[in-house]
Amino acid sequence: MMFVKINLLFWKYKYLYGLVLLMFISLICVAFGMSGSEDFDIARREVLLRRIGHEILLQSGDSTSQVLPVKKIAENEYQVSFENPFTFQPDLLVNTTQRLLAKDPLSSDYVVNVLNCNDASVAYGYAISKNKKDDIVACVGRTQPIACYMINIKFKPTGLTSAKNGYFLGGLSFLAFVGFVFLRAVKPRRTLTGIPALADADAPEIPDSRHSDMLTLGSMLFDTENRKLLIDGKTIDLTRTETRVLRMFALSPNETIERSRLQKEIWEDEGVIVGRSLDMFISKLRKKLEFDPNIKIVVIRGKGYKLEISA
Repeated sequence: MMFVKINLLFWKYKYLYGLVLLMFISLICVAFGMSGSEDFDIARREVLLRRIGHEILLQSGDSTSQVLPVKKIAENEYQVSFENPFTFQPDLLVNTTQRLLAKDPLSSDYVVNVLNCNDASVAYGYAISKNKKDDIVACVGRTQPIACYMINIKFKPTGLTSAKNGYFLGGLSFLAFVGFVFLRAVKPRRTLTGIPALADADAPEIPDSRHSDMLTLGSMLFDTENRKLLIDGKTIDLTRTETRVLRMFALSPNETIERSRLQKEIWEDEGVIVGRSLDMFISKLRKKLEFDPNIKIVVIRGKGYKLEISA
């Protein structure tokens, strides 16, 4: 009966885990698909901004100086700057930006400010909206003096970007919640060696000799309950973490224990991997085991560590 319960529980959680994983993969694919499309449109927008700068220079009679690289100065905000001073007519600037940015599907609403290079004061500005009655355009027909100008264009965030961010963050929050509930439900009680144990409330408890409080290591006695090593009347104190590490070695003498298993069993159940190195604890344990020359912890290169106990 207990075997049937365990088997059913295993398959139940296996399918639940698969469902959560599938949802996560789907979310990532959708988000990256949306990002790829938007990235292309943004790159195309930057080309259009350079074209705007090019036509403004041509309108001012300058066909030789350069439009400097377009800068993204904030989210959805760009700056077009120029090599040399120039003059511009506001009505031509408005018409040029409207004509060229009409080719950008993400640029239905934007604000344009022409700034003086010296003090960043606004020499001219206007706003264009998808709803034409909300356009703000003034002072057309007045030619601006020759000066060093920068053109800042700020676009209204698109619904695609907002939807993508909301969908992605909301999806991650949901998956985090489902994952938390799932892990709390299925996290098994572990034995010292990391073997999952599912207990039946009505099943009798089977004693395990491996969990004895006193273990023998060569000529030493290892008191796991009080975290001490006893040899020749001497007492060597151990920290909680040192005790856990040494107990794993003591239960598998002369066997290689992988680094990943040590790290997982020692720290993962506490919800965080500590920053201090496992090697530091091994080094401390070696010093405390030096009282018995027949006991030593050796490195198995590329695999982990082994507690060697000589006869």
